[in-house]
Amino acid sequence: MARTDLSPAHRITMLKTKRFYGKGIPKVVLDELKGQLIVVEGADGSGRSTQIDLLRNWLERRGYPTVNVGLKRSMLVSRELEQAMRGNILGTRTLSLFYATDFADQLENRIIPALRSGFIVLADRYIYTLMSRAIVRGVEPAWIRDVYSIALIPDAVFYLAVSPRILVERNLRKHAVLDYWESGMDMHRSPNMYGNFIEYQRQIQKEFKVMQEHYGFETINGNRSPRAIQNELRAKIGAILNGKSGLTELTDEGSNDSNRTERIARSVTALANGDKRDQPAVRGQSAARHRTTDRVSE
Repeated sequence: MARTDLSPAHRITMLKTKRFYGKGIPKVVLDELKGQLIVVEGADGSGRSTQIDLLRNWLERRGYPTVNVGLKRSMLVSRELEQAMRGNILGTRTLSLFYATDFADQLENRIIPALRSGFIVLADRYIYTLMSRAIVRGVEPAWIRDVYSIALIPDAVFYLAVSPRILVERNLRKHAVLDYWESGMDMHRSPNMYGNFIEYQRQIQKEFKVMQEHYGFETINGNRSPRAIQNELRAKIGAILNGKSGLTELTDEGSNDSNRTERIARSVTALANGDKRDQPAVRGQSAARHRTTDRVSE
C-alpha cells in the first residue's frame, strides 16, 4: 500500500475527490462518490460505539442521511467469521483474510453505494484496527497493507486513545469479564488475563501510533467524558461538512426542518432509485443486526 502522508493542516480537510489506498474496487467511478466516509477507531471500552450513535443522531437531526458499517457486519461472511472465532480454529493469516472478505463485501455493497447516493457513512472501526491486530500477531506489515489496499481513503479518521487500565475498568463494569481476543489470549496463553489485556492493548496502541504517522489520522483523548469527546468530534466533523467550526455543542438540535427533510429525501431517493450496483446496500438488513453489541468481540 502506498504511503499516504498528510500534514496536520490536511488531516481534517475533506478530500475533494475520493481515492483508494491502492488499486481499489474495479469499475468504481470515484467522482460519483459524493458522500463522506467518517471513521471512529478505538478498542472495546473506548466509547467508540457510543460516540458513533451520538454522531448518527446528531447528523440526522441536521438533515444528513447516514449509514453505519463496522467489523463483522457483512451479509456474506459475518456469521461464519463469528463461528470461527468462537472455536479459535484459524491461523493469523487466514483470520486476516476472513476479516478482509468481510470488509470488501461491505465496501462494495454498502459503503460505495451509500457514498454514491450522498450519505454520510459512519464506520465503527475500519482497516486500521484489522491491520494493527494482524501486525502485533506477527503478520508482515507490507503484506497486510497490500491486502487492504482496496480500501477507500476516509474523509476523516478519529482514534479514541484510552489508557489500558481505564479500558480494563470500563470493560469489567460493562461485561464483568475481559474479552478473549481483546486480551490477546490467542497470543499469550496465560491464566493472567488482566496482565495479558494490558500488554496487548499497549501493543495495539503502539501500532496505532505508527499508523497515525503513516495514514495521518487524528488521535482523540478518550479518557474524558462522553460529552467532551462528542463535542470535539462534532466540531471537527462540522468543519468537514460546513467549512467552519464552532457549530457543534452536544445540545445542538440541528438545522431547519424543511432543509433537513429535503436533504434526507434526496439522498434516500437516490439510493432507492440507484442502478443495479446500488441494490445490495439496501437488501433485507435490519438495523438491529448492525447495531448489535452482545456478540463475540469484533
